[in-house]
Amino acid sequence: MKKRKIYLKITLSALAVALLLPVMMTLLVYAGAFGRLPDTASLGEIRNPVASEIYTADGVLMGKYYIQNRQHMDPGQISDTLVNALVATEDIRFYKHNGIDTRSLARVFFKTLLLGDRSSGGGSTLTQQLSKNLFPRQEYRILGMPVNKVREMATARRIEKVYTKDEILALYLSTVPFGENTFGIKSASTRFFRKSPRELRVEETALLVGMLKATGNYNPVRNPERAMDRRNVVLGQMARYSYLEQAAADSLSNLPLELNYNPLPHDAGIAPYFREFLRGELETWCENTKKQNNREEHQNRDKTGNRNETYNLYTDGLKIYTTIDSRLQQHAEQAMRDHMAGLQEIFEKQWQRGDLWKGMREEQLLINYDGKHRDKMSLEEPYNMEVFTWDGMQERDYNTLDSIKHYLQFLQAGFLAMDVRSGALKAWIGGINHQYFQYDHVLAKRQVGSVFKPVVYLAALEQGYSPCDYLPNDSVVYTEYEDWTPRNAGRTYGGYYSLQGALVKSVNTVSVNLLMELGIDTVIQLAQKAGIRSELPAVPSLALGTGNISLFEMIGVYQAIANHGVAKAPVYLSRIETRDGDLLYETARDTGGTAICQPENADLLTGMMRSVVNRGTAIELRTKFGITADVAGKTGTTQNYTDGYFMGFTPNLVAGAWVGGDLQNLRFKTMQYGRGSFTAMPIWAGFMTGTLQDDRWSHLRIDTFDISPFTKEKLFCDDFTEKKPFRFQPLKSIKEKPFFKKLRKRRKRK
Repeated sequence: MKKRKIYLKITLSALAVALLLPVMMTLLVYAGAFGRLPDTASLGEIRNPVASEIYTADGVLMGKYYIQNRQHMDPGQISDTLVNALVATEDIRFYKHNGIDTRSLARVFFKTLLLGDRSSGGGSTLTQQLSKNLFPRQEYRILGMPVNKVREMATARRIEKVYTKDEILALYLSTVPFGENTFGIKSASTRFFRKSPRELRVEETALLVGMLKATGNYNPVRNPERAMDRRNVVLGQMARYSYLEQAAADSLSNLPLELNYNPLPHDAGIAPYFREFLRGELETWCENTKKQNNREEHQNRDKTGNRNETYNLYTDGLKIYTTIDSRLQQHAEQAMRDHMAGLQEIFEKQWQRGDLWKGMREEQLLINYDGKHRDKMSLEEPYNMEVFTWDGMQERDYNTLDSIKHYLQFLQAGFLAMDVRSGALKAWIGGINHQYFQYDHVLAKRQVGSVFKPVVYLAALEQGYSPCDYLPNDSVVYTEYEDWTPRNAGRTYGGYYSLQGALVKSVNTVSVNLLMELGIDTVIQLAQKAGIRSELPAVPSLALGTGNISLFEMIGVYQAIANHGVAKAPVYLSRIETRDGDLLYETARDTGGTAICQPENADLLTGMMRSVVNRGTAIELRTKFGITADVAGKTGTTQNYTDGYFMGFTPNLVAGAWVGGDLQNLRFKTMQYGRGSFTAMPIWAGFMTGTLQDDRWSHLRIDTFDISPFTKEKLFCDDFTEKKPFRFQPLKSIKEKPFFKKLRKRRKRK
């Protein structure tokens, strides 16, 4: 009898402790003994870290800036199918409880804890799971699990007081992780199916909901069989609770997995080089822009109570609108891919019997590739790797040096397009593939070759020269510049070229002589006025484009010429909004611009450059590519065919293309393949062909340059004559340059 009483007392005491411990734990949690619980005010201002989105001018999503790839959902964006699948699988009593499902807790206590039935399910509601997503669990040593569970239940009760059920579902579906650094159903549906959640079929919705149990185990890419089994469980739950007919569930369960997988790296989407360029400016803007909204300030308090009042590009879900045109960007990217794949094949065939790396030591290749020396032993052992090719990813047995050579041998490309009137950038390509080649060649400073010559000829027109003034095609030795002599491409000299003819045929001797007559400083000043910020060498070869200038700078020069001599600062960012659509920043509209020359002279130069296309070095735009639109332009090729260029414009659109290797010795051997009209101009032509066929830009087919009849008359003359022409503009003697004048004056004084 005494033993029974003792056992009874022990049992009752154990039950009392078992009942009191949760009560005491709950009281301690609410009292803040394990950290302060979020109050209803802060819960009402929940702003989850959301990726900032960047859009084109025509509203197409280009890409995102994020630490976690997360997209916010509103209640109205959630389909009934998604709600049904989620509730049937995760929380069938969701619409009946207030954040804590006591029935489920009782089931867990008796079946799972007492009877050991692990298949009976968990007790966490969707609201509790949301609480865990919003406020990750903390470390409390031995009390970790019970304390975190109580905190989640307490927070769930408060969430239910602040939000409606539909709002809770939207928050949950915006925060739930799907693995691979993807958060929220929006990002997951884009990643696995390239669809919005509302576009998902029933079986696709079931697959994503099924992943929530364990994203790694049920990842359909890594574990397709497990993912299919789990999908079918979700379909079964939907049928069990009458959200789906049993026959329909059985039929859908027999379907194979059909993914449209999109890995969504940071550089996915259109114009990745442009987005990377813009990232730096946006980060600076965020760092210097304070939040004015009290709700945002409240949400951005850190754990110490301090306020982080500036914006975060990666977590604040900003909406960034640019001037890039999605169709023009796609035309440019397609033209680049179509041309560069074939050009690379020609390049490799030309070097297959020669040594592309002749004269380059291994150490030089390593430094050029990553700026570091590596242990030579690590270069010798080959291993299997996947490498980029124009035919897709391929497996190769390469050692480190082989891999470096493989990637360095690729010819690269740069392309930029701009609206003539506004200066708005419309397309930007910095390389052939951003995932493997991050260096942006739009911003790279390279020698620009003959595409610089229009600056020289514009300076001449500004100094009173006429397009029909003739200049001798003489080979001149510039003794004061280390006996340097310019050479023409065809090595032909003699006779006289009109100013127009010299530009049309890209005659080096005339261009250099003209530069020296004008004065190097005169040309440099005009170049700077037109927007070139790079340091230019004060040497005769400047006329041939030996200055290192970026494509970004050169596009501004050609925009000014096309715009009747008025330069517009490049515009690429239109506005920035909060995730709720509140305007934070808007680029001011520039109604003016900077005049770099007389309008008539810009029009004269445009007429001369039209002749470059109609009968000069760019004539293949007409004969080979069939472009009939009114176009002006200039080809360019640097020494030893290292760089190839084409810059061209219509009355409304200006664009420039560059092609070359990252290393100076990566070049074609002959003029046949190395000239800019062969390497770069086809990209421009492919872009323009696609653009002219585009409904939004079809007007370019009929637009013509607005050049007055009086200006056109000045362009009527022969390009070349062997005899001294009647209208001959005599060149001053080189000995009459200021340097020699000063020298003679000094001698006279002596």
